[in-house]
Amino acid sequence: MSAFDWITQLLYVAAASCFVLGLHLMNSPATARRGNQVSSTGMIVAVATTLALVAHAGTVTTTGWIVMIAGTLLGSGAGLYAARKVEMTAMPQLVSIFNAVGGGAAALVGIDDYVRLASGGIAESTTIFTILDVLIGAVTFSGSIIAAGKLQGLIDGSPITFPGSRAVNIAAALVAVGGGIYMIATPSVIVLVIIILAALTFGVTMVLPIGGADMPVVISLLNAFTGTAVAMAGFVINNWALIIAGALVGASGGILTKLMADAMNRSIRNIIVGGFGTGDSGPALEGPGGDVRSIQADDAAIQLAYAQKVIIVPGYGLAAAQAQHQVAELAALLEERGVDVSYAIHPVAGRMPGHMNVLLAEANVPYPQLKEMDEINPEFPRTDVALIIGANDVTNPAARRPGNPVSGMPILDVDRAKSIIVIKRSMGHGYAGIDNELYVDPKTSMFFSDAKGALTELTAAVKTLVA
Repeated sequence: MSAFDWITQLLYVAAASCFVLGLHLMNSPATARRGNQVSSTGMIVAVATTLALVAHAGTVTTTGWIVMIAGTLLGSGAGLYAARKVEMTAMPQLVSIFNAVGGGAAALVGIDDYVRLASGGIAESTTIFTILDVLIGAVTFSGSIIAAGKLQGLIDGSPITFPGSRAVNIAAALVAVGGGIYMIATPSVIVLVIIILAALTFGVTMVLPIGGADMPVVISLLNAFTGTAVAMAGFVINNWALIIAGALVGASGGILTKLMADAMNRSIRNIIVGGFGTGDSGPALEGPGGDVRSIQADDAAIQLAYAQKVIIVPGYGLAAAQAQHQVAELAALLEERGVDVSYAIHPVAGRMPGHMNVLLAEANVPYPQLKEMDEINPEFPRTDVALIIGANDVTNPAARRPGNPVSGMPILDVDRAKSIIVIKRSMGHGYAGIDNELYVDPKTSMFFSDAKGALTELTAAVKTLVA
């Protein structure tokens, strides 16, 4: 190995070390920004090293360099635009698109390498890694596009099935796996194309039947797929940085997927086989009835201003209204009056992992006030007011009863607070498609308004009381 090869390999190791350190720093909000910076530095080193390798080999034509430079500029421009312009409510869709791009790019790397080597001898190990890369990457590509479409509303968010959909799903999987086995024994570009088409079909038929409530878990799972595909591409072209970076993404995405599925009391298999609210759990048992009580800003402000302890429960309604700054202002005002304020964060609140944490951090809410479900639930019985902003399924007491789509899902015990105020535009259902029994609880008052308007009114009313 030449001195140049040693240097490039050391640079790849340095880049991989930056990825590991960056991921570790993201464990805490206090160091997460630095973690992003360290990881970005590692990526710059990895890309620069790869370009140096290509230049040293001298195998790329002028046209090739123009294509690579153009791709770099276009990709960087698109990333910069997305970072600055995409709203937080659209971040899950953006993550899905990133998953699609990552999985598709990894698959293309394997396809290109295989086609170039097809005329000569292809090692069995290369064929195996290529097949795994193409299978996982193609499934991730098509599945992520469908997930993004569901989240954006371009595709119906409810589970979508059609006659024979399960058969198509199984057939696509069998064709892809069978084609892979055939390719190991007999290398064939034509069979590789068939595998790609079967994998793309499987990605579509896998995600279409999954309901919108399960999309956060699906995004996380597809993110793990992307990492695994990248690692396989690294094995195909013998690139350490790709292998390590892909393995990190695959492992962390897999762990996160399992944690989120546990938070919903659902197995990953159950999520993939059928979506939320598809009737898998049998006929729903009728819950307790009751009347809905509405409340106005002045009365709600009195409850909040004279409480000793308030727990705020943010949900997707908060994100949709972009009301994080308004809730932070209200909380700060209450704290000035000596009220103990904290935030209850459900693991699957919103539309992506950590959605609420990112929103509230954007409004400079102190991180110690953000408490996870297991930590905050014991505090609800000692809470004077639970203020719920747009959260639905994660607060539904029906989860404690069998026979409905949310049965067994761990929820925030908001119904055990002394008083409950729910800010919601209407009595509409959550993704599970069932009524929230909390809304007819005698302790619950409904403040019908969008989150931003309601919080602005509440803040003004509390200020009047202070004056």
